[in-house]
Amino acid sequence: MVYALLFPQARKNALQPEPNRLNLHLVSDSTGETLEMIAKAALAQFDNPSVSRHFWPMVRSRQHLDRIVPELADNPGLVLFTLVNPETRSRLEEHCRHLGLPAVPVLDHVTAALESQLGQEAHGRPGRQHLMDEDYFKRVDAIQYTIAHDDGIGHQDWEEADIVLAGVSRSSKTPTSIYLANRGYKVANIPLVVESPPPDNLFRLRHPLVVGLTTAPERLVQIRRNRLLSLNEGTETSYVDNDRVKAELQFARRMFADNGWPVIDVTRRSIEESAAAIIRLAQERERKDRQVDGVSKPI
Repeated sequence: MVYALLFPQARKNALQPEPNRLNLHLVSDSTGETLEMIAKAALAQFDNPSVSRHFWPMVRSRQHLDRIVPELADNPGLVLFTLVNPETRSRLEEHCRHLGLPAVPVLDHVTAALESQLGQEAHGRPGRQHLMDEDYFKRVDAIQYTIAHDDGIGHQDWEEADIVLAGVSRSSKTPTSIYLANRGYKVANIPLVVESPPPDNLFRLRHPLVVGLTTAPERLVQIRRNRLLSLNEGTETSYVDNDRVKAELQFARRMFADNGWPVIDVTRRSIEESAAAIIRLAQERERKDRQVDGVSKPI
């Protein structure tokens, strides 16, 4: 009764959603990064939905939760949450039930399955994945290294890298490097230029996994044209000449083949997909190294 008086339109709107339009509320007791990634991955399965995201991080008290209820009522839709405190999540579920809003605890099934397989209960600590532990500092170190070794800089230190990406200009080397760094990999990248051979130590690296990035010439020309236009520069240059671009890519592919480096074609891959393929290569290489050393530890 109280909810009906305070929010008379909320339940009616919640029961009559507009097709292909959605208010998506993301409620988290931590930074909400995990929740955002899950929502993004799920939404990618739909064709151009019109989604208004309402982000509610660091919700750790009843008082904080109660302050966002009017927003839930004014913008009825789907509520996704990651709340580990039983009282807070129970309170949210109660609010959603009265407002007629679906509420989904997105990690519950995964956590329950892990509890079953591991034979122990989850700790239920908010933001535990963001603790400043060894992995956190590893990521920070990786990001600092990667930024300092972008675009061929600091080649004297490439042996310290986990991964070295090589490819012609505008083949997604930098964004892929940064993504990998956020996953804890130290990454250096080097642009391959026909007129300027790379440093000799690129061909003598022992520790890093060297990966070549390539793409379709037509796609590369378009990307380069867009880059020049964004800089207000003319496009009448060999940088976007079709024959020239094809020669650059052939030069790079020949180098990849001569050195036995694995190659990733980024033409139809997102940065995340390219990075995932590179991570699989790195894990496979580590797995083989462990087998050679007679170690069978899981990765």
